Amino acid sequence: MTAQSRARDTYRAQPDTPEADLVAGARAGSEAAVRELIRRLNPRLFRIARGIADSDAEAEEIVQETYLTAFTRLGDFHGTAAFATWITRIAINTALMRRRGRPSVQDYDTVTETETPQILAFPGLRLEMPETALARAQIRGLLEQAVAELPPDLRLPFVLHAVEGMSVLAIARDLSLNPVTVRTRVFRARRRLRVTLERHVRGGFEAIFPFDGARCAAMADRVVAALGRLRER
Repeated sequence: MTAQSRARDTYRAQPDTPEADLVAGARAGSEAAVRELIRRLNPRLFRIARGIADSDAEAEEIVQETYLTAFTRLGDFHGTAAFATWITRIAINTALMRRRGRPSVQDYDTVTETETPQILAFPGLRLEMPETALARAQIRGLLEQAVAELPPDLRLPFVLHAVEGMSVLAIARDLSLNPVTVRTRVFRARRRLRVTLERHVRGGFEAIFPFDGARCAAMADRVVAALGRLRER
């Protein structure tokens, strides 16, 4: 039995295992480490992919391709940034590559810096978010539909900023954009969304585009199976 085989057989990943240890386990060929990384990263990567893709199915394809790229190129990960940051950039690049060749979109980069403070909240919202599970599901559906209808050039910066909590500078770096351009696009996205949402919800963006449960497990199964086929070649 090889060292990698022994690692795959004996490694035990836990929910509190540090990310660096999971990456080390994945390097050694541990299926458990790969599955735990996928479980942790699925919600973030799916939301980012869905911020670019036009459907859930396309977003899942992007996420799977992202994992295969990352786990077959672990030698390129040097630990200078968090693994989550590194794989997020792969997801963004993978999704943007799929958009190449599509019709260009409207220019959204003309807002001034003085308008920026107005985009940081949804002023005037009076309705509390209902506490029932059904109401939350209905609101989440409304949010998802509104965000999905945003043009791609607005949707991705908005998802990265409002949903994933990335800073303007980090988004600008990862998308190769000027920070002012990022602020502008987030402003445009929020302005469009406010028209639809301000009468209905307050907050709740962290709940959109969920990716857990059976879908999360199925993604792990597909990635592990694909990695196994690659090892057999």
